[in-house]
Parts: sequence; C-alpha cells; structure tokens
Amino acid sequence: MLRLMQLLSGSINYTLDEMAEKLDLSRRSIFRYIDTFKSAGFVVQRLGDGYYKMTTYDKELADLSQLVYFSEEEAIIVSRLIENLSSTNAMKAGLKQKLAAVYDSTSIADYIQMKSRSDVLETLAKAIQDKKQVALKGYESAVSNQTKDYVVEPYAFTKDYVDIWAYDTASGINKTFKISRIGEVTRLGDWQMEGKHEQKPIDAFRMSGDGHPIEHVKLRLTLRAKDLLTEEFPVTEDEVYQIKRTWYWEGDVNSLHGVGRFVIGLSEEIAVEEGALLKEWLVEKGEKIQKKFR
Repeated sequence: MLRLMQLLSGSINYTLDEMAEKLDLSRRSIFRYIDTFKSAGFVVQRLGDGYYKMTTYDKELADLSQLVYFSEEEAIIVSRLIENLSSTNAMKAGLKQKLAAVYDSTSIADYIQMKSRSDVLETLAKAIQDKKQVALKGYESAVSNQTKDYVVEPYAFTKDYVDIWAYDTASGINKTFKISRIGEVTRLGDWQMEGKHEQKPIDAFRMSGDGHPIEHVKLRLTLRAKDLLTEEFPVTEDEVYQIKRTWYWEGDVNSLHGVGRFVIGLSEEIAVEEGALLKEWLVEKGEKIQKKFR
C-alpha cells in the first residue's frame, strides 16, 4: 500500500493497469487499496485518459468519488440491477448516465455499455416477473462442451447475478445457467412446471450439486492464495481467518469440482487440512494431468 501511495502521489501519473503491473497486483486489489486510502482521508482523483492521482483531503474540494465509491465488483452488480429496471422507468436512463460519468470504462461503464448482456438480463428478469418460459439460444455448455439451445423456466437469479436458476423442460431438472454463456434469450409461453421449481443452496465456489453439502473442507493458504480466493469468490471473505501468519478458509461444499479446480490452480500455495473426499479427487485429477502431459 505504501508503494501504491508513492506511485499515486509522485510526479509521474499512472493508469490502473500500469500500477497493477508495477506492483504485481490485480486491478481489484488496487481498487481495494484506493478505497482504504479514501477512508483514511485522502482523495484519489481520476484524471483524463484514465490516470489516477492522490492528494491530501480538503473538505472544500472533495470530489464526488469521495462521497460515492464502488469497488469494481460492486459496480458490476449495481449496473446489472439498474439494467433490470423496466425500460419504461424514467430513472433508468438518468442513473446509467450519472454512474457512467463518475466511473471510468474500467469499472461500471464497461457493463453499462454491454448492451447484449443488458438485453439478456432484462429479458430474463421480465420472464421471471411474468412467469414465462424462455429459449436460451447458443448456450455454451461446460458439461457437454458444445453450444446448445435450451427451453427453460427461469425463476431466480443467484445473489451475485452470475447465474440464473431455471427449470430445464427437456431434462426435467432445476439447473443454474451462467448468464455470460447465454447467446440470446427469446420469450415463449407461460410456465408449465412451477410446482417443480426449486432453488438449491450454492456453496462458496458457486456449485449447487444436489443442494446438500457433501464435505466440510479446510484449506491452509498463502497470502497470495487468500487474496485470489476472496477476489474470485467474494462470499469466502467472511469465512477466511488468520492464525499468526497463516491464512485459512473452511466451509461446506456441495461439489468437489469448484473447490478442486481452485486448489489445482494454486496447488503449491494451498494445503488441504480437512476434506478426505477432496484429497482423493485431487490425487485422481493429478494422476490424469500427469499422464496427459508427461
């Protein structure tokens, strides 16, 4: 944070990307530290062309971002909530215009301008409200590794607006569909299977499984692994704790795939202290990886 403060207050101006590269930090970490500086009484201003500069706090010259500040992830959620307002809502255009004027293209403005995503979200939200079936066209399925069309009955968004809960009429199963993988949404007729709609609990790694925890897992993390965990899966932040100089996360998981993929990606920086099933899964995956790339 002191190194970032030096960059922000020095004679040379830097963009977020330049500061992230110099400090080997993620953009989200930069935003988090800027937020901390603001809470401590400094003003971090966004200059022209995306450059940032720190000055000491002056009550007479406080900028708007000192009064209203969103992290990048919060900005995404706010923009999605705005997009879910009815197109006839008189405040919708004004809110989008004001937020886009305050935040640069690296945060909320990117998502305000993503009209295709906005159309998908708005159509899904309206279908839920009106209890309508929809066709998810060109959905990129991670299970079949193919692009498929689905006819579903959407009935709820996940709390982070990453997925939507829907009843798949072909398989007769309630599933989550990632909004980012949907090509296009078309409204169809009324719901036919409302009585079978079920919203299952999702674990910290966005896995629902059969809706029930299969194992309690405890991970020992390096500082870098802890930061990447809370950045990629924000709900884990309240479940992470520190003992002396070591970080830990523990919680129940509904599937081994979500937590397992994260551990594999940082295998040298994570130890599994609890979770026999997860250890077996990791050994099996490790053998397959070793065989494939030997």
